[in-house]
Amino acid sequence: MNGAAVLLERDGAVATVTLNRPERRNALDAKTKLQLRLALEDVAGDASVRAVLLAGAGRAFCAGQDLAEHAAALRENAAHAFDTVEEDYAPVVRLLATMPKPVVAAVGGTCVGAGLALALACDLRVFAEDAVLGTAFGAIGLTCDSGLSATLTRSVGESRARELVLLAEPFTARQAVEWGVAGRLVPQDELAPAARELAERLAAGPTLAYAESKRLIADSWGRDLGATLAAEARAQARLGLTADHAGAVAAFLSKRRPAFDGR
Repeated sequence: MNGAAVLLERDGAVATVTLNRPERRNALDAKTKLQLRLALEDVAGDASVRAVLLAGAGRAFCAGQDLAEHAAALRENAAHAFDTVEEDYAPVVRLLATMPKPVVAAVGGTCVGAGLALALACDLRVFAEDAVLGTAFGAIGLTCDSGLSATLTRSVGESRARELVLLAEPFTARQAVEWGVAGRLVPQDELAPAARELAERLAAGPTLAYAESKRLIADSWGRDLGATLAAEARAQARLGLTADHAGAVAAFLSKRRPAFDGR
């Protein structure tokens, strides 16, 4: 893995995907975006992986798009400089948000632009108390991408999202949590173990139920109440046929702790 822009490590049922450009605050260049997509596709399709941890090497999570590479793309062909939004960023965000297993983001240091969008696309977040977040796009004359216009708005509300996007001012992890961005705050030196502990807890849980819950929550924004009730009923019926559910009910009745294995 020497020289890799993204590291992938499996340890038990948890896979850790690490952005590995610490000298660039894990900014996303073409190589990093490709390797990140391939790593996420790998773990999404690996039945032995029951939870995923997304992290950044060094003291930053992700500084967003590598602007040096972006400037070169503008000089070469400005009309195609933003092809990367649909070709690279959209697939990565879709994988994080929809893979049938929980994804935890370990967010420390810089987390701005597309980096913030990646963190918000994950299911759960653990923030280092010294993390600095920001939308950043407006500061360089751009608007949101990577799903941020939706995920940020759903987290903090429309009025706050407008303020954060239009003013593009940095904010702290503590402010983010106070405003509604769900996440746990820990000291910087506790970030890695706390995020790992959370990922391991999820990996030991009812991952089939987690997958159904992710789909229901994501789809609820575009459905009316009747469609939501019907979708919930279908999901419950599918889960009712699983060994995980039957075992958990039996464990409850016999006052034992349930064990889940994703069947």
